Amino acid sequence: MDLTLGQVTFGDVRIAYRDSGVGAVSDIPVLLVHGMGGDGYTWDRFARVLVRSGRRVIIPDLRGHGRSSHTDSYLFDEFGDDLLRLCDHLELPVVDLVGHSLGGYAVSRVAQERPELVRRLVIEECPLPLRSGAEELRLTRRFPTAPELWHATSSLVRHPRAVLAFDRSMTKTALEQFRKPNPEWWDRLSDITAPTLVLCGGPGGMVDPEKLAILQESITDCTVTTFTCGHSIHRDRYFDFAATVRPFLAG
Repeated sequence: MDLTLGQVTFGDVRIAYRDSGVGAVSDIPVLLVHGMGGDGYTWDRFARVLVRSGRRVIIPDLRGHGRSSHTDSYLFDEFGDDLLRLCDHLELPVVDLVGHSLGGYAVSRVAQERPELVRRLVIEECPLPLRSGAEELRLTRRFPTAPELWHATSSLVRHPRAVLAFDRSMTKTALEQFRKPNPEWWDRLSDITAPTLVLCGGPGGMVDPEKLAILQESITDCTVTTFTCGHSIHRDRYFDFAATVRPFLAG
């Protein structure tokens, strides 16, 4: 697979990405966004299939990951803002978005902020934020601990390059944000107009089923598919993942 390396700078943040170029079949590109502790190379297997089918594929490294720069701030909304700026930089009028874990939150923010930009939205195993302070007291135990989060999102054996490039200072910041209520995100789910596919990893995953039901009710066109493999569906159940996501993106 021949992808062109690129990078763009927004203020003091440099975002690296790879781009397959114009698609042969569809003029709607697919943006594949990795989770925390990884980098864009986690998508290569799926990207090859999309490129062969004639789709343009764009794979960024989120701030603090891969070839992108480390920064002083890792607020969750900033990851979504970076993706929006990248789409504007590439002059993309419409995209399909696929995001895993933290990347799932980032693509959801793009769909909330710019609904007309997003044609199809895939959210894989995104830990859903708290809705209120009262909920925080009851459900903090449902969120990953630092060791669980690190284990779920990185592997020195499988992805040494990604682990070495990852800004570990992000882990503490991420956990603090997981435990802080985010009612605005919940209120804005109704702004998402794209058909949405939410993928969950089952009991070993990080998606709270009670909040998942609320999410499904809040997004107008939302389908949920549950697997039994834990947090990284596209890696650990690749064929099932591809069999589910490819038809959805082709619709």
